[in-house]
Amino acid sequence: MDGNKDESERCISLAKKYLAEGEKSKALKFLNKAERLYPSPKAKELMDQISTMNGTTPGGKKTHSEESTKENVRQRKGSMGRTASEEKQGESDTVDRSYTQDQIDAVKRVKKCKDYYDILGVQKDAAENDLKKAYRKLALQMHPDKNKAPGATEAFKAIGNAFAVLSDTEKRRKYDLYGPETDTTTDSRRGHHDYTHGFEGDISPEELFNMFFGGGFPTNHVYTTHRQRHTHQHHQHTRASNVSNDGSYTLLLQLTPIILLVLLSLLSSFFVSDPLFNMHKTEKYSVQRKTGNLQVPYYVKRDFRVEFKSDLRRLERQVEEEYISSLRQNCWRERSYKENMLWRARNYADGKLYEKASNLETPSCDQLNKIYSS
Repeated sequence: MDGNKDESERCISLAKKYLAEGEKSKALKFLNKAERLYPSPKAKELMDQISTMNGTTPGGKKTHSEESTKENVRQRKGSMGRTASEEKQGESDTVDRSYTQDQIDAVKRVKKCKDYYDILGVQKDAAENDLKKAYRKLALQMHPDKNKAPGATEAFKAIGNAFAVLSDTEKRRKYDLYGPETDTTTDSRRGHHDYTHGFEGDISPEELFNMFFGGGFPTNHVYTTHRQRHTHQHHQHTRASNVSNDGSYTLLLQLTPIILLVLLSLLSSFFVSDPLFNMHKTEKYSVQRKTGNLQVPYYVKRDFRVEFKSDLRRLERQVEEEYISSLRQNCWRERSYKENMLWRARNYADGKLYEKASNLETPSCDQLNKIYSS
């Protein structure tokens, strides 16, 4: 209904423009459309004004314009009995050129969804790559700088939050276990659409979009999550309490935990011994050694000494585990970077970027494959 009201206002503005230019027939056409979409006193006053301007002929006969006005009034009274096809045609003629009917339908679909999997259009057992593909497609479609349809901003927030939750293993587990926790009755009574459904990601939709597309659209929109509002209110409350409790004794009590933490950290430094090895060469760890199994280099102190062979094997196993864990993390970063570059190249039809991405090396992944194949 709000969309019809906006379109009605736009038609009234166009009618005023044509009336000022002397195009009375065009003005009446748009006023009739405004009345069909959302009847208002403003449109009726303009129609009466046009009828008064037309007047009657000297012979007492009504002019063609006045007859047309009365015919339009009769059509307006019987507009409720129009067929479904006429209604659809009337609405499609007045859709704002800045967005399409497909964009409006897409926004409505997202806002009707109460489940994150439905929002992204994926199955509940969807893998991470499926989530990424669905997010890329919907985020480009719903970004407010591209989609000007009413409600596109809320839909864009819902898509970003859905991906942020489902891509996090722990949040996804809790979401699958408990489901949405939104009080829809209260939200609908207030007229507020809660796109978080009781679960919220740790990153804003705009920041997530920039991570995927490298800032493909200008950041003209500001997004505030419920957690950010709660944090802001908490900071305000803390500042107010500090002002009311100013005093040397209160300040000393506030500083006591910090002083205790500093003392504990100093005491712990005396009792904690240095690790036996380091993966990188430093002044303290300057002697290089290699593990017996994978020949992984590591560094120890000059006074390094192992009493038993079993201790040495345990130490080298720890070195290799740390080395393989580091390779896995680096391999994941290399593959993600390469996949994102390939996707951008395909999306923007950039041949040079695609060639560069295809030739991009992943040394950590190659080293992992070499270890597992040996």
